[in-house]
Amino acid sequence: MRWIISMLVLLLVSCHVPDFDPSRARAAYPYELHTTETLPVEVFRDGTTISIVNATARSWDAPTIWLNQSYSAQIARLAAGQTVQLDLTNFRDNIGETYPAGGLWSSRRSMPVRLVEVQPVPGEPLIGFVAIRPSESE
Repeated sequence: MRWIISMLVLLLVSCHVPDFDPSRARAAYPYELHTTETLPVEVFRDGTTISIVNATARSWDAPTIWLNQSYSAQIARLAAGQTVQLDLTNFRDNIGETYPAGGLWSSRRSMPVRLVEVQPVPGEPLIGFVAIRPSESE
């Protein structure tokens, strides 16, 4: 019996994958570029993904999307009128840690998406989006 328990513990420990990869670290959040400008671009979370609905006439080529002033991901394009779905595990912070998205096999508690911003190009001020919170019943 002890042998079986030891093997189970060893199996669980050996399956652990670290939640960060320093080689995939992104730039630190640019606090000096934070603004209060907000556009009517809505962001909805559905499990481990977010949908960005750009209801504006503005388009961005290769913008960086920031979540909660820590995690970022660059996308190819966010066109006017476009809806983009992004996997939260593609967002990383300045040490390479992935966004705590939760999910079935997650070892970390899920973090809510509270603040979403776009940075059109490096060095330009950030623009806020509207993060839609899920209803309490979800």
